[in-house]
Amino acid sequence: MQVLLAQPRGFCAGVVRAIEIVERALERYPHPVYVLHEIVHNRYVVDDLKNRGAIFVESLDDVPEGSVCIFSAHGVATSVVKQAGQRELAVIDATCPLVTKVHVQAQRYIKKGYELVIIGHQGHPEVEGTRGCVDGTVHVLCTVDEVMNLQVADPDKLAYVTQTTLSVDDTRDVIEALKQRFPNVQGPDLNDICYATQNRQNAVRELTKMVDILLVVGAQNSSNSNRLREVGALQGIQSYLIQDETDLQQSWFETSSKVGISAGASAPEVLVNQVLAQLKAWGVNQVETMDGEEETTVFKIPAELLK
Repeated sequence: MQVLLAQPRGFCAGVVRAIEIVERALERYPHPVYVLHEIVHNRYVVDDLKNRGAIFVESLDDVPEGSVCIFSAHGVATSVVKQAGQRELAVIDATCPLVTKVHVQAQRYIKKGYELVIIGHQGHPEVEGTRGCVDGTVHVLCTVDEVMNLQVADPDKLAYVTQTTLSVDDTRDVIEALKQRFPNVQGPDLNDICYATQNRQNAVRELTKMVDILLVVGAQNSSNSNRLREVGALQGIQSYLIQDETDLQQSWFETSSKVGISAGASAPEVLVNQVLAQLKAWGVNQVETMDGEEETTVFKIPAELLK
């Protein structure tokens, strides 16, 4: 068997920044350091940080007053920020700058009197954070059918923003449907959508032209990892989302000579290496990396952690 690795794959700049924020906080402040929600959607990353002293909570009620608390990369609602202030928490915000940009866009539209559409998945932490950062009418949808059934107060006062872990391809049909139904709808440029999500999907699309089977390393609750598997399946090849090498089944590879591997934006390279080690034990004798986009984006660490 041969393996071809997607390029790019794995950690994006927002994930690298979020993890580094927790690591630096653990070095700088007395333990425990609290993190609201999973810092990123990956069990390996979360367990590693737990072992180093981070405590992950789902509610600020579980954080003792005055403690250090980190907000996850997905962002939080304004009410959460206020609650943290009331509890006198030392907050460090690990929200991805691209998510913060969406929050600012959403607030700008609401201030201008627009109803807001969030193109994204109901219940996703990022979507809930965006919904909770504005005080106005918000609709969450992700399909053309939902656009067709959308009822708004004023068709000429409607705007949209998108969940960053969706790509241009994921949102194109929905945005087009919005523009057809509501010709005056306002929204950001397509290049405002997360570069990392689009790059990884483009790479998988190219990868599937050269392999028989696709493995996507990532968490089951990772939106972008699930979408990478779907992209592979839409290209007509067997595609599997795996947490790590323990999810592999040798029977998958009985008729496959070329295996493609990608990884979600919150999946560390160590997991890819563990998958490769198992595949080598099953007969892989060649591993190559495809040509692809070299990502150079770096996001700044909060100033209080640089002192």
